Formats: sequence, C-alpha cells, structure tokens
Amino acid sequence: MPPKLGVIAGKGELPNLVVEAARAQKRPIFVLAIEGQTAPVLVEDVEHAWVSMGSVGRAIERLHGAQVEDVVFAGAIHRPSLAKIGLDVRAAGLLARMGRAALGDNSILETLIRELEGEGFRVIGADDVLSELVAGEGPFGRHQPDDTAESDIGRGVEVARALGTVDVGQAVVVQQGLVLGVEAIEGTDALIWRTKGIAREGPGGVLVKIKKPGQDRRADLPTIGVSTVRSCAETGLRGIAVEAGETLVLGRKELIAAADAAGLFVTGIRITP
Repeated sequence: MPPKLGVIAGKGELPNLVVEAARAQKRPIFVLAIEGQTAPVLVEDVEHAWVSMGSVGRAIERLHGAQVEDVVFAGAIHRPSLAKIGLDVRAAGLLARMGRAALGDNSILETLIRELEGEGFRVIGADDVLSELVAGEGPFGRHQPDDTAESDIGRGVEVARALGTVDVGQAVVVQQGLVLGVEAIEGTDALIWRTKGIAREGPGGVLVKIKKPGQDRRADLPTIGVSTVRSCAETGLRGIAVEAGETLVLGRKELIAAADAAGLFVTGIRITP
C-alpha cells in the first residue's frame, strides 16, 4: 500500500484535486484542515483534523497521530497579521529564529518544510500527486502571443524574477512595456483586477506568472485556473504566460475553452537560470 498522505489544505480547487487523485491511487489520506482557510466540504468524508494557523505544534501532533508518512501542501493560504494568527510556542520559536525572513511566504514555507522533515515526514510537491497538471511549453489553445505580447512577456519575466528574489510575489502585469502591477499579499486575481483602471489604450496587457528564483517547488507552485482566464478577459488583458514545468494548470480543458472563446492566449515559457 502507498504511504499515507497528509494534505495540508488551504483555499481553492487544488486540495480537492489532490484528495481525489490520492483516492484514485488507492492511497490512504489524512487532511489537516486550517481554520478560516480550508473549505469544510473538503473534509466531509475524509479522515481529518482542524487546527488554527498558528498551531504548528498541534498540527505536527495530528499528523503523527494519523500515522502520516508523506505530506503535501495544497491550496492558497491567506495570511493575516501576526497579531491575529495566535502562535503556539513552537510557531513562535520558528518565527523568532527566522527574524525578518518571516515576512516572506516562501521563507515561511521552506522553514515549515524543514520542520516537518525534522519530524520524519517526507514532504512532496502537489505535482508529485498531480503530474498531469504541470504546464508544458508553448500555447495551450488557438491563440498565440504576437511580437508586442512577446516583448511584454520578456519584461514581465524580468520584473517577476526581481520580485521573487526578495520573496514578494510570483506575478506581474505588463502592457506595452509598462508594468501595471505586481503581485504582493493580495494574490493573482486581485492583482489582475487592480490593473483594470490604469490600462493604456492599444493592445491589452499580459499576465506573467513564474516560480520565485530558488523557491522550493514542493510548496506554493504558481497556479492558474479558469478563474484566472476569466479575470484577464473581463479586465481587458490579452494573454497569460506561465513558467513551463513549474506551474500548475487547474481545469486545463475548461481553461483552454474559456481562453479560446475570449480570444486570449495562454502559453508556457521556459525560464533560463
């Protein structure tokens, strides 16, 4: 029997897809649900436990108690201020050791991975369970970027890499060489909508989303879905470029159909080191 999988579940569609895939693989599952983040419907018929976001010690105890061997992070976590999280002793100790690095999501996730590995768990990526979701290279649908869009994609990669280097975000919107917005704590959809009121006349902007340089790919891989395409279409963007091999594409068939219908391109690009 495959090793029991512990799913640390956040928001969105990804946790459900991971649970469904594990079931299809006849793999035992345990969901660690996070209060205020995990959708209650996810755990209605699966072994699970609820913990608060700041209860690192209790979370580890629950994973051990469920005899979990492998652990996967799945779904977005919307982080409130530290004052509202309610840190337990173990979480407070971790953040104290991290210092200023605790301000970055990637740094926190990497610290949690090391802590889990120190407890004997094997941390895997969502793409280890859902390999078919990883973006390939080239256009996904009928539409392709033209020369102006290709130039905007190049600019977007440059800016997104700089953002990721300081552990800020994974996405940027560029129009005709101008940076309309960069992703911070608000998330990709909010970034897209924030750029609507400042777009220039002429060809629409491009959303570029890539993995942060040096990011541990087992946590928080860039992810897009049908809602990303719809937001881009409704705000006047003309396309999406994601990092091939490093991005999860949720609902690929529906995403391609939505992009084709809206006249948007969605393409996978290779990022050279």
